[in-house]
Parts: sequence; structure tokens; C-alpha cells
Amino acid sequence: RSTMTIKHAAPVTSVTFSDNSSKLFTAGLDNNIYCWDLATKELEYTMKGHHETITNLCLSPDGNFLLSNAMDNTVRIWDVKPFVSAETRETLVLRGAMHNYESNLLKCSWSPDGKRVAAGSSDKFVYVWNASESSLLYKLPGHKGSVNEVVFHPDVQEPIIASCSSDRTIFLGEISSSS
Repeated sequence: RSTMTIKHAAPVTSVTFSDNSSKLFTAGLDNNIYCWDLATKELEYTMKGHHETITNLCLSPDGNFLLSNAMDNTVRIWDVKPFVSAETRETLVLRGAMHNYESNLLKCSWSPDGKRVAAGSSDKFVYVWNASESSLLYKLPGHKGSVNEVVFHPDVQEPIIASCSSDRTIFLGEISSSS
């Protein structure tokens, strides 16, 4: 049974909890990210910046930042620490990862140390950026279809990423641990 229902004006495409589970971040077809206070069941704030459907949300390992991927061909990093002004929550806009006519819900992720972020792309590449400088570290080829998700190995000592694609393959690859 449902213990709580949150109504959205538009269809919802992604949801994730805050690090202490007191908040819920949601996003969807209206291009906005919403932060809901689960104790009061009220909308706490809205983050605007994407111009197309948001396909994924991912909380940083330290719980201070939220990563979003959208069909506007941007991956964005948002500051979700308490008491940050709504106007200054967007900290970085990362470019490179593409969406196309397939409209797949492409995912994004953080490395376990929070220093890098990755996203799949409809151009068949895996993109990995430095999370503090927005510099592109890797554009990895190999897939023959849209890369739907990229994840980092959970052990920071293991510089391995896994990617899955519409081409029905999963690749495991090693990247530099010093990036």
C-alpha cells in the first residue's frame, strides 16, 4: 500500500531520495526538478534550467549535489545543500552527451568519490567529466547503439565503469584512477 502520494502536473521520469531520506527529488516532462519535504509533504523548492525532458536524477555520494540528465543534451550538477538560494543551485552544465529521436531515458551517475560523473549518450559514446571543473575526461567508443546507462564500480580503488546499450551489449572498461 502507498503511504504517501505526490501529485505532479506532468508525467514523472525520475525520482531519488536525499541522503538522509527527508527529501525526495522528482523530475519529468515539464523540464523542472522538484524537492519535496517528506515530513511536511510540501514542495520545498523547484530547480529550473533544463529545456527538455529530464531523463535521470542521481544524488552525489556526499549527498550535497544532484546530477540530472535531460533531452536538451545537457547534464547538470545542482547544489542541494540546505539554505542555498534557488537562483544559485545550478553549479555546472556539462555538454557532449546527446539524446535523439529514440527518446530513451538515458542515465547519469557519480563516481564513488564524487570527483567524476558519467552519462550515456545516443551517439554511442560514454562520457565522463570532472565533476568540479566540467572538463571532459573521456569520450569512450564501442557501442553500436544508444548508451542507456553508465555506472562506476562502487569501490573507489577499482577504476572500472560499466555501460549498457540499446545494441544489447554491456561493456566493462578500465579508466585512469588519477583523473
